[in-house]
Amino acid sequence: MIVSRAERAMNYAVLTVAALAALAPIAIIVITSLQPGSGQSGLQLSNYTQAWVEGEFSHYLRTSMLVSGTVLAIALPCSVLAGYALGTIRFRGSSLLFGVFLLGIMVPAEAIVVPLFYDLRTLGLTNTLWAVALPQAAQSIAFGTYWMRTYFRTAPRSLIEAATLDGASERRVLWSILVPIGRPAIVTMTVLVFLWTWNEFLIPLVMSPNGSFRTAPLALALFQGQHVQATSLLAAAAVLVALPVVIVYLVLQRHVIAGMLEGSVRE
Repeated sequence: MIVSRAERAMNYAVLTVAALAALAPIAIIVITSLQPGSGQSGLQLSNYTQAWVEGEFSHYLRTSMLVSGTVLAIALPCSVLAGYALGTIRFRGSSLLFGVFLLGIMVPAEAIVVPLFYDLRTLGLTNTLWAVALPQAAQSIAFGTYWMRTYFRTAPRSLIEAATLDGASERRVLWSILVPIGRPAIVTMTVLVFLWTWNEFLIPLVMSPNGSFRTAPLALALFQGQHVQATSLLAAAAVLVALPVVIVYLVLQRHVIAGMLEGSVRE
């Protein structure tokens, strides 16, 4: 397809505007975090040190990492196994079962969080890691199953049939053939689940009322209430809380982009 110079210029203009719209808020937050306070001058990296110490973000970031790691450890293998079963194996009730997983995506956390709190309190799990991680793991499994089912349904059938004819078991077909070639889809799911778990606010707030498993976004909200007028400190704290997600995405961005584009180029 031949693209005229005017069309190409228009494409670049639209992309430039979109990039500026996406990057401008980030640039504003970073610049604000370096602004001097009263009686200071120049760029103030000390805002990050002060926010880190006063907000105790080392503790809350560790809690967020623990919760996110637990959710990933539960959700990833369950999603791969469920997606493989629903995507490649025909059995009675598979459509109904897949509808149940879709229900887990469509029902918002706000609709179930209160009865879920009472259930977990009856089991003595509130204010524990499991009260914060298990509801998010369930939500992530619902999405992950949908995501991996889509990948397995588009996997080359000839590859699966060839492996089966060579005597490979279902387990070997899954872990030795489909999972390695599906690494972009799995990495993309990992990044999305990590991002959603890291940014989750409501479930940690409700399931840990005494704050023993307060995550970084909750700590940021508490820090905001204590430093309403200190804009530079608030911006520095926001950067600290968002930094792990940005690092994870930058490290895995090649696989994420490949995973997003995989369906559009599959033959």
